Amino acid sequence: MDAPECERPAFGKMGYGCKHYKRRCKIRAPCCNEIYGCRHCHNEAANSLPNPADHHDIVRHDVKQVVCLVCDTEQLAGQICTNCGVNMGEYFCNICKFYDDDIGKQQFHCDDCGICRVGGRENFFHCKKCGSCYSIALRDNHMCVENSMRHHCPICYEYLFDSLQDTTVMKCGHTMHSDCYKEMIKRDKYCCPICSKSVIDMSITWKRIDEEIEATAMPDDYRNRKVWILCNDCNDTTEVNFHIIGQKCRHCNSYNTRTIAPPVLPQ
Repeated sequence: MDAPECERPAFGKMGYGCKHYKRRCKIRAPCCNEIYGCRHCHNEAANSLPNPADHHDIVRHDVKQVVCLVCDTEQLAGQICTNCGVNMGEYFCNICKFYDDDIGKQQFHCDDCGICRVGGRENFFHCKKCGSCYSIALRDNHMCVENSMRHHCPICYEYLFDSLQDTTVMKCGHTMHSDCYKEMIKRDKYCCPICSKSVIDMSITWKRIDEEIEATAMPDDYRNRKVWILCNDCNDTTEVNFHIIGQKCRHCNSYNTRTIAPPVLPQ
């Protein structure tokens, strides 16, 4: 019979573990049979091997064996050490074989995602079309893009679905790391790197461009020239007057457009 929780030895809670997680066990990687602090430790080591053909990530659900850091006993994955009785992780998921002493993260397992998340189950919902858990603030308040989280961040190219970093869902529905998004905006880049749609309200900027165009007359040779444009924001195609500062979409008034035919003289 297991000892009551209050009688189980703590052995330095938050004092064991690796740089990624505080816990009292290591895992044996089923893919290479080596022992690592956690799956991230394994992936960092495996993906820094000299031969790119040897690079690989651990399949967390395949982990079967763990090693207790208190008594060094290897055993089948479980929350309580079979030898010394220590609780190897205050949070334990038998599906993901995930241990963590820092329960302040409010870990929870999402059956639809198939992995553990942080932040509290009550604060998230699973969007089946996007294929991931999102903040409840986004329920019925975001544009769905099928499997949008099962892609790499378009800035740093880290896989988003199980990334440890926070993510941002843009107006267009595509996702990227929150820090990457902030850095992109800081550098005055306001278009989604994937679909080129504007990611923030640009109405003030469009008004400023209107004023610049009104104050900047084109030379006579170009004043009546036309160009076909594709609007990145509404996907409409229109023929407009060519201007060196920019071409305005007649449908949504956006200047986030691109030329799809060279300027030509009117027939």
